[in-house]
Amino acid sequence: MAPGEKGLLIAVEGMDGSGKSTQAMLLFNWIRALGLPVHHTEWNSSPVVAHATKLGKDTKRLKPQTFHLIHAADFADRWSKQIEPMLEVGGIVICDRYKFTAMARDGARGVDRATIEANYSFASEPDITLYFDIPPEVGYDRIVSGRPTLKFYEAGLDMGWTLDPFESYKILQGKIKKIYDGLVAEQRILRVDAMGSVAEVQTRVRELIAECIDLENINPIDENDRRAEMIRLSSFDWSALEGEEGEI
Repeated sequence: MAPGEKGLLIAVEGMDGSGKSTQAMLLFNWIRALGLPVHHTEWNSSPVVAHATKLGKDTKRLKPQTFHLIHAADFADRWSKQIEPMLEVGGIVICDRYKFTAMARDGARGVDRATIEANYSFASEPDITLYFDIPPEVGYDRIVSGRPTLKFYEAGLDMGWTLDPFESYKILQGKIKKIYDGLVAEQRILRVDAMGSVAEVQTRVRELIAECIDLENINPIDENDRRAEMIRLSSFDWSALEGEEGEI
């Protein structure tokens, strides 16, 4: 890929309990091992709106539209500081949740699609969006296993469908699943069977990546820069060896 050409944007979506985040991190580590410039970013991780989000959740004052706008602001900050700059230099960005999460979660709470599309209009369509699909009952069992209760907004109790957090969660996840299935039908996201072992699912992921995008068009990181990055990311404590004779 020549300097100035845009990089590759890979988005990862999925229901709660689908193993999406594990697969996204494995994908990130695989691409990094190939020596390619890659950045990983997660949903709702910008420090800009973190305090407002926490305050709103703690006081249970977040309405669907407010929740939607806070997440849009979070994403806009990450887009301008993390995603777009990496793409502009021809790198690869893996987004653990993209604007399709807003379509699914906010749409499930009644925010109309046109509003969501407009507020995320700055975000280009990914080169590929992997949607990790599992039966809703499987995701439910994975999330609630061993948990005495669910958080207020996680369960969708803000919508007033029922006072039972587990029943409310089922309703919310059912609505989210329906929207995701619609996005698959529209061919905006690509379904990945997320059932099976972690290794089996990762194999499917790599096969889909190979079919849909050409990683060979991405310029690899210079060997010296790659070595420096490996040292920086290493957990090995080099300082512990300082002053020891006969070492290194």
